[in-house]
Amino acid sequence: MKIVSLFSMPKLHPRYISYIQQAFLFAIVWGMFGFIYGILEKGILGDLNYYPATNTKYDFVSAISYATFGGFIVGWLHGLLEVGWLRNKFTQNRLWFKIVVKTLFYLLFSVVFILILSTAVNSYRLDASLTSDVVIEGVSRFFWSFSFLSVIMFVAFGLVIAMLFSELSTYLGQGMFWNFLLGKYHTPNRENRIFMFLDMESSTSIAEKIGHAKYFRLLRRCFAEMTNPILEASGEVYQYVGDEIVISWPLDLGAKNGNCLNCYFGIAKALEANSTYFKKRFGVVPVFKAGVHMGVVTTGEIGVIKKEIIYTGDVLNTTARIQGQCKNYDSSLLLSESLHTFLKPEPYRFRKVAQLKLRGKQESVGLFAMQ
Repeated sequence: MKIVSLFSMPKLHPRYISYIQQAFLFAIVWGMFGFIYGILEKGILGDLNYYPATNTKYDFVSAISYATFGGFIVGWLHGLLEVGWLRNKFTQNRLWFKIVVKTLFYLLFSVVFILILSTAVNSYRLDASLTSDVVIEGVSRFFWSFSFLSVIMFVAFGLVIAMLFSELSTYLGQGMFWNFLLGKYHTPNRENRIFMFLDMESSTSIAEKIGHAKYFRLLRRCFAEMTNPILEASGEVYQYVGDEIVISWPLDLGAKNGNCLNCYFGIAKALEANSTYFKKRFGVVPVFKAGVHMGVVTTGEIGVIKKEIIYTGDVLNTTARIQGQCKNYDSSLLLSESLHTFLKPEPYRFRKVAQLKLRGKQESVGLFAMQ
């Protein structure tokens, strides 16, 4: 008889894992700001055991605990709202506009949270119920005091910093901010990775037909539609190169449940689902062809006035050349033989179409296409 554990939990979807990881950055920033506020507050009050503005009892341990823990919680909520919902609402806006509007939105959210937190703190310190007159009166005095205004100004500053960190992390790429911060690739590392090069079919003729400005908007929409399939397949966007996008996985993660293949078919499905929009808006339905390969790369930080984490190794050149063969074999997806052997890609069916000696390579490379 099959026994089901009471403590077994369903596995989180990779997209939600990504959201939680990104939200953690907000939680850390807010927790630090809460801790700093608690220290500053103690420095200002000195030996006082009450708040002069409200005559409410003050206790350093509970104050800094509430400020740090409360900051961490509100930061996590802020992060989840940002990465799971609000970020997508401002993708077409300028950076300054996004920061200003979203800061005002979150500031209103923070005011409500601070009032709730103040009520809880007063209730604890005064040993009274949340709705008692003495607790409500204390919160009311706090709300109309200069102390409350100073807290809001401090929170607004924290929001701006958190939003800047958030935007910077999107510019650097998923996970790259933490890699830079922790110095993971300050010393070059060797890694086994899977790479997928996706390139838009007939991109030159499409650009000439619709004009380069409109073509750029087409690319931006395509890459936006690819976001969820990439997250769902636990992929990392390595580079955008013109109309080409390079996606990467650590070897085990890319192979797990066929993530690297699911990513391609998820992208194709997302673009097809929006075919009516693309046809109406741009006059074409974009199709991307892909080459996928695996191998060892060296990963590390490079640059002085502009730093970047890059991958170097033969696998990248080979993957690009495999992708370049899609047209020759009338295939939208080509795998290297080494990757096909490693994946054993059930339930997808592939057939070997060539054993090519690619330009610049000593050994030939087997190519597999969808049946």
